[in-house]
Amino acid sequence: MIPAVIAKNKKIYLEYNNFRKRIFSELAPKESEAILYMLPWLLSINNPAFPGYVGNLKRPFKVFNVDNNREIRKREPRFKRMFDFRGETSLLKFSSDVCWIQGIYTIGSIGTINQTSLSDCDLWICIDKKDYDETARHQLNQKINLIKDWMDANVKMSVYFFVCDMEDIKNCRFGNVASESSGSAQRKILKEEFYRTTVLICGKIPCWWVCYDKSGPVDYNLVVSEYEKGRYGDNDLIDFGNLEAIDSSEYFGAAVWQFNKSLTSPLKSIIKMILLKMLIEAPKEQLLCHRFRESVLGKKNDQMFYDPAVFTMNTIFNYYKDTNDSNLKFLKKCFYLRSEINLSSRKSTLKKKLAGELFERNKIDRDALISLNNFASWDYHSQIEFGTRIFELLSSSYKEITAMLSGVKGEIDAKDLTIIGRKISVCLGKKPLKIPILQKPTDNLNLPKLTIGLKGNSWQVYAPKKKPKTFISHPDIVYCLAYMVWNDIYVPGRLSMDPNPTSVSIQEIFNLANKMKQFLGNFDITSINYGSFLEEERITKLLLIVNFEKPPWEKHINDISVVYNNNWGELFARRFDTVLKLKSFLNKFGKNIEGLEISYYIQRNNLYYEKIIERTKRIVSSGIHDLLFDKIK
Repeated sequence: MIPAVIAKNKKIYLEYNNFRKRIFSELAPKESEAILYMLPWLLSINNPAFPGYVGNLKRPFKVFNVDNNREIRKREPRFKRMFDFRGETSLLKFSSDVCWIQGIYTIGSIGTINQTSLSDCDLWICIDKKDYDETARHQLNQKINLIKDWMDANVKMSVYFFVCDMEDIKNCRFGNVASESSGSAQRKILKEEFYRTTVLICGKIPCWWVCYDKSGPVDYNLVVSEYEKGRYGDNDLIDFGNLEAIDSSEYFGAAVWQFNKSLTSPLKSIIKMILLKMLIEAPKEQLLCHRFRESVLGKKNDQMFYDPAVFTMNTIFNYYKDTNDSNLKFLKKCFYLRSEINLSSRKSTLKKKLAGELFERNKIDRDALISLNNFASWDYHSQIEFGTRIFELLSSSYKEITAMLSGVKGEIDAKDLTIIGRKISVCLGKKPLKIPILQKPTDNLNLPKLTIGLKGNSWQVYAPKKKPKTFISHPDIVYCLAYMVWNDIYVPGRLSMDPNPTSVSIQEIFNLANKMKQFLGNFDITSINYGSFLEEERITKLLLIVNFEKPPWEKHINDISVVYNNNWGELFARRFDTVLKLKSFLNKFGKNIEGLEISYYIQRNNLYYEKIIERTKRIVSSGIHDLLFDKIK
């Protein structure tokens, strides 16, 4: 009976896989064409006219079943014309000695209603390393990098390649955090997500997907054993290993990882954090991937396939329907925004149909729905308040997860834990004089026109409406400017200044803010090399601002502001009223100063501009010279 069941399941799986490809094609027509069809073709040819050409290729590469893929064969003439290649015969010709690429697979939101205009595409290029020598592995990486270069320049969607050994996937070895993967933070949890969300672009079908029979359990190892002996008469399955349960110890690492991911993708991470919480609370339930496979392979003929994102959210909503109602309502809003759904649109799409069915079962209040459809026009503070609530729910869920796992020893690697912990601290931690980070739910927010003014003893940056909203209030105007620049809310044409008794002009504010932006940049945690988080904290850039609030005839150095970055991506702003205090600061914080970049700012209309600049440089140079001398000693 097993061969017949496997054959039936393969047929259904391929129908489901095509359904996912249809979603991808509808949401990103040009990008899907390049990824679903051109990519396997480029990996399987080697011609100087096309991206991915490797000179002196030792053994050609071939994606399994690429030459039997009708969709790729149909498009091959078009691919040739794109690169002005003349030739009637197919380039998919192979010698007997090829390096097999077992399969190309996506993981994540591609081909689901979660796919948006900003989605990237993570691709697993799966090989059997036993068939590759060092030269073949090097040339495969070379070919992939060349194709990626072309895609980066010609495909709007960001595409990331991960070359994976099938044995590593089988044993849940997914690299380390420093290699841009989830490292030791997620093992079986990542495989569960892979099985639940993957799209087979070209190659072999994951054996796990077809090892199911509604009449009773299927012995996975027996199926693999019989298959490898050739009992099924084909060679189109790949063994990535079975997955029956996930140890409690893994959930801690996964929760830490999601907290880390929330720093750049809060709307995506809140869903995954709540999913983790659900899985921990119900450990005896079937894994979600098993339930999803059952729904796909057991569907009736007149039913539409489930989208994995819809299936996951429906499961979460059902599980929490009798719990905290306000959190559940908020979670529905998060998913609606995260997936860029608009149920009010007149355009009929597969995504809208799938989302409509989900929210028919899990309704959102009509007024809330109208408001969510207009999220792009919300005022900035409302958008930020939404982002703040996301982080509050993330934090409370994380605390609940760690409490539930109290006493369970996590398996996350110590280095990975250090890296993730420091990233979280950079974004959310508080330190004296550190510039705080605005928690933004999305990248595209409605920044209002801002005004800076002196209120009593504090400078304030606010949005001048009927009910003014204050962004930052601080005695030091330099601190306020650093906050605006670092959080990327400084726009010269959208900033004005209230009349005030100081000598600071709006033009000088523009000059200094532009200097900060040019020298220090904006906050971007993704720009920090992972290895930096394993290093000792040190200052990397230092901007000294002298006498900014003093009148232009002031010649003494008695008002010094220092704005500086560290190697972990944090920004600080301090102020000194004497040169001695500045030297003391350099002595305390500048012991590790190799590679330190220093810049200076003094108001251009200062009568003693050149003298003050030179004197400040001498003060700093002498302080650094003393530090270096002490270090040598």
